[in-house]
Amino acid sequence: MTMWVFGYGSLLWNPGFGVAESVLARLPDYHRSFCMRSIHHRGTVAAPGLVLALDEWPGASCLGLALAVDAGQEDATLAYLRERELISSAYLEKMLDLELTDGRRVTAVTYVIDPDHDQYCGGLPLEEQAGIIARAVGGRGPNTEYLHNTVAHLRGLGIDDADLEWLDERVRSIGG
Repeated sequence: MTMWVFGYGSLLWNPGFGVAESVLARLPDYHRSFCMRSIHHRGTVAAPGLVLALDEWPGASCLGLALAVDAGQEDATLAYLRERELISSAYLEKMLDLELTDGRRVTAVTYVIDPDHDQYCGGLPLEEQAGIIARAVGGRGPNTEYLHNTVAHLRGLGIDDADLEWLDERVRSIGG
C-alpha cells in the first residue's frame, strides 16, 4: 500500500525523501497560514520566525501536493518526517483524507498545528507577519527564504494563495 504525505509548505520544494509520484490535492477543512512561531528552523527562541501550518477551519480547504513515498522507504520516511516536523510538539501528525485532482482519494500523513501549543499564533495581521518574516533567521536559514521558495513553488503549481502572494511582495518591499 502506498504511503502518502501532504505537502503544503516546505515539503513542496524540499521533501527530503524519495517521491514516486506527486499529484495536486485538496485537504478539506484546513487552511494554510503563518500561524506557527518558529524557534528552531526559521527563527530562535529569542527572535521567533513564522512557518506555515495547517489550521483547522471548517469549510476551508488547502491545495497542495500529495506525495507518494518511494516503495520500501515508508519507515525511513516516517522517521525522517517525525524528526523534521515534530522537533517541538507544535505540530500534530494526523492521517487525513485528500481529494486528488485526478479524482482519486487517498489518506496522507499530514502535519497540522496544535492550536493549544504556545507556538501557535493564528490570526496575526499580515503586516505583523511580514515584519517578523523579514527579520527572522533560524537553523535552516532566513525566514524570507522559506516564504519566497514556498510562494515560487505554489505559483509553479498554479496554486493561488492571496495572503502568501501579498506577504511575498510586502517582505520584498521591506528588504527581505
